[in-house]
Amino acid sequence: MTETVIGSATREHIIGFNKPFTMIGERINPTGRKLLAEEMKNGDFSRVEADALAQIEAGAHMLDINAGIPLADEPALLAQAIELVQGLSDIPICIDSSIVEALERGLEVYKGRALLNSVTGEPERLEQVLPLVKKYDAAVVAISNDETGISEDPDVRFAVAKKIVEHAADYGIKPCDIVIDPLVMPIGAIGQAGRQVFDIVGRIQKELKCNTTCGASNISFGLPNRGGINSAFLTMAISHGMTSAITNPCHKEVMDAVMGADVLMGHDQDCLRWIEKYREPPAEGVGRGRRVSKRRRPSK
Repeated sequence: MTETVIGSATREHIIGFNKPFTMIGERINPTGRKLLAEEMKNGDFSRVEADALAQIEAGAHMLDINAGIPLADEPALLAQAIELVQGLSDIPICIDSSIVEALERGLEVYKGRALLNSVTGEPERLEQVLPLVKKYDAAVVAISNDETGISEDPDVRFAVAKKIVEHAADYGIKPCDIVIDPLVMPIGAIGQAGRQVFDIVGRIQKELKCNTTCGASNISFGLPNRGGINSAFLTMAISHGMTSAITNPCHKEVMDAVMGADVLMGHDQDCLRWIEKYREPPAEGVGRGRRVSKRRRPSK
């Protein structure tokens, strides 16, 4: 079974077909967060620190770190954020940027084996990112779109993923080090968005032997009660073979859904993780009283 090994200097994490689902915390990303973007641009990383600790406390296995801020020095900011988080915890990191120079700067300062986010199927992007993956012995997220855009046809998206895997092989990069993102579109705009992902995930696992990930919250964009849709989507995606997602672990309903799916998929042996997290503590005083003596036998 395919296993993608990610690690910090002192901790290893495995994304795998028969492993518990990997939660990659999405919160350290200034996109759509004006206050975080302004603070990071001004060298204030206090919110980055708070978001990192909150996600770790909530149960994230990895953290995605992005520093995409217009008119800012993204390579420098990304490197600072990575060093800060690695100073707080040994949790592995997904280095996230659309700028190749930022990806390389992040890899230079990262201690361990990173997950690089991301490469797409455009020839230029492949030639820029895959050499970095090889040079720094990283794993990489491969997004199923190319110069033709994002197709609504699952077969076309699968073909793009296959092209990336085959091209990576030319650099000596194995399928186990490629985590495919089949692209999650908003279900409110595309009624078959969920089915598209479910169809692709199974093929990726069986035919390409790669692990998978996605930006899970995209599925609910524009809808009310987004947590309910996200939770249902993740449960179904896991049942079809999805092995990780970039999402918000601080949403309780999402964590409940993922951990419940792990139980039902047989990825939580003896339900131990579920029991440890959700078992209610004994009522006060129970089990602390005096030991009751055995009943005396009646005398003859």
